[in-house]
Amino acid sequence: MKISALLTKNISASVMLICVCLAFNISVPANAEESQELNMDQWLKDRFAAQHEKLIPIVAVADMYFSCQQQKQADNNLTIKALITKVDRNVLAENLIECLAGASPKSDVALNYGLTGCFHEQLSNLSAEEKQQKMALVTKAIASLSRTERQKSFTQCVNEQSISYLK
Repeated sequence: MKISALLTKNISASVMLICVCLAFNISVPANAEESQELNMDQWLKDRFAAQHEKLIPIVAVADMYFSCQQQKQADNNLTIKALITKVDRNVLAENLIECLAGASPKSDVALNYGLTGCFHEQLSNLSAEEKQQKMALVTKAIASLSRTERQKSFTQCVNEQSISYLK
């Protein structure tokens, strides 16, 4: 009886050890992948900090201008990426000021355009229908957030967007 109880305990312990080992091996790649992504982002930030800092305002203005154009149904249909990579930063800023028609680039209107533009780009990989649904949610969220929350969200979105252009 003692031997069978001991064998049962050892088998149970072995099975549990195998299960723990398998679970550990399965979860390691996901954590390693996340860790690698974070390390890559940090490396990019460190390596390209100056470029990143210069890119942030261009991305923000491009987001604002893109949404402003869309809202006013302007003929210029450049993508946000094209605005960032192909349009001179001074021309981009002048175009934004013209599109805002007297509103300040620091106004709520401009901030809302920026958020809309940034999320438009973030959702660009979705189907048209999905994108439309998500953008409707973004519009509702923008309307319900305080200026501080919208500014924080825009800053984070532009930061992530800028990093993606450095990759």
